[in-house]
Amino acid sequence: MIKKILVSQPKPTNEKSPYFSLAERFGVEFVFRPFIKVEGLDSKEFRQQKVSIPEYTAIVFTSRHAIDNFFKLTKELRIPIPESLKYFCVTETIALYIQKYVQYRKRKVFFGNTGKIDDLIPTMVKHKTEKYLVPMSDVHSDSVTKLLDAKKLNHRECVMYRTVSNDFTPEEVKNFDYDMLVFFSPAGVDALVKNFPDFDQTNVAIATFGPATAKAVKDAGLRLDLEAPTEKYPSMTGALQHYLLEQEED
Repeated sequence: MIKKILVSQPKPTNEKSPYFSLAERFGVEFVFRPFIKVEGLDSKEFRQQKVSIPEYTAIVFTSRHAIDNFFKLTKELRIPIPESLKYFCVTETIALYIQKYVQYRKRKVFFGNTGKIDDLIPTMVKHKTEKYLVPMSDVHSDSVTKLLDAKKLNHRECVMYRTVSNDFTPEEVKNFDYDMLVFFSPAGVDALVKNFPDFDQTNVAIATFGPATAKAVKDAGLRLDLEAPTEKYPSMTGALQHYLLEQEED
């Protein structure tokens, strides 16, 4: 029976999060503990890519991590940010986050609605004379490159931050007594294997979000008990609700 679930993400800040509703409805305890963390490249590491930031007239941001590390690096490298620089963000939430570093109203900021860069491409095409810089994580596919190449946009991708294991303390290892683990990235699965090399799954259920994460679980020789998203359950909380309902009926 599932009673204690470890979710490998930060605790939701919204009190109306579906996780809290599930906890109340099914009498389960959710523990939120990220298995991975993001750390930025230092200026020396970044210079090895031979990217001259002042050459670019537009920046494409796909996450808050990208924003944090772009401004951290420009500060370290003492690169002034011109007011003419344009920002293209995959969501309005990410676009608004730029306010942490610059005066938003003085900047030219564009954003998509879906969180996918595909949705941002038509806007970028309208600004085809720009020279785009795309800050990325060390773990990424070439899908962005292919999309921008297809539209003949002038661009360069560069790594500004990396995903690393958020190691467990001896106390956390000792008290690792969960009935279910929920993963959202292959890096999270890698962190489980690294921190618990003798992990015995037995009665521990594993849930994943996204095909790459599901594949990582199988590649690690672990049993996958719940996979999302599906057509019927597009969210992890929706899939979890269905799973817990089935548990009740058994």
